[in-house]
Amino acid sequence: MKKHLPNAITLLNLLSGLIALVYAFDDNLQMAFLWVCMGIFLDFWDGFAARVLKVSSPLGVQLDSLADMVTSGVVPGVAMYQMLAHIQENYDQYAVTDETFYMKLVPFIGFIITLGSCMRLARFNIDTRQTDSFIGLPTPANALFILSIPMITNTTSSDLIFTIFSNPYVLVFISLFSAFIMNAEIPLFSLKTKNKNLSDNKITLLFLGICALLLLFFRFEAIPVIIAFYIALSVVLNKSKKSVS
Repeated sequence: MKKHLPNAITLLNLLSGLIALVYAFDDNLQMAFLWVCMGIFLDFWDGFAARVLKVSSPLGVQLDSLADMVTSGVVPGVAMYQMLAHIQENYDQYAVTDETFYMKLVPFIGFIITLGSCMRLARFNIDTRQTDSFIGLPTPANALFILSIPMITNTTSSDLIFTIFSNPYVLVFISLFSAFIMNAEIPLFSLKTKNKNLSDNKITLLFLGICALLLLFFRFEAIPVIIAFYIALSVVLNKSKKSVS
């Protein structure tokens, strides 16, 4: 029975992604965000259960990537498509006319996120360097960033932040950059605890503590900051390790 538990949790992650996908197609990106968060939560626990129960298997690895492809790959791509299409429908300056009919293709740029996620997950499965850390931004982190955008625009009190994330040029850049950063040769530290020794996990615990404070005070607007902080901190840690060695 226990050997099937991690895979069952992985399938629940996939189910969460499918539910999020339905909401994303229905242009309810707030509910899509919540279900993606549920999927990412389950994605953490399936790996944890596999390690604790010592029942990891090649099947589990493949199931995990397939589930992530939906929850953290397809859903953010659809969400970005919807955001770009929504801008064209609701802002006169970006409306598609007979002269600019080709701009109808712009929302499809959002699916570059899905393509980048697919490449990221495929590379992860065959890259032996990523057992204790990551090379490139993990797809769940990228999905949280993308799905946080509609949450930010719906809740922010800042006109500047609203204007930035309602600009199609900004969203297109984010789409392209997210596909790049997921596949970039940038080592990022893992958030998994190594053991019960606090000193060995101080960076992870410090990072998580800062993230909790940012979320507490800034809510959804903290998510892009957290992702940027995660990347920047990883770069600093890698440079410090190289200088010591």
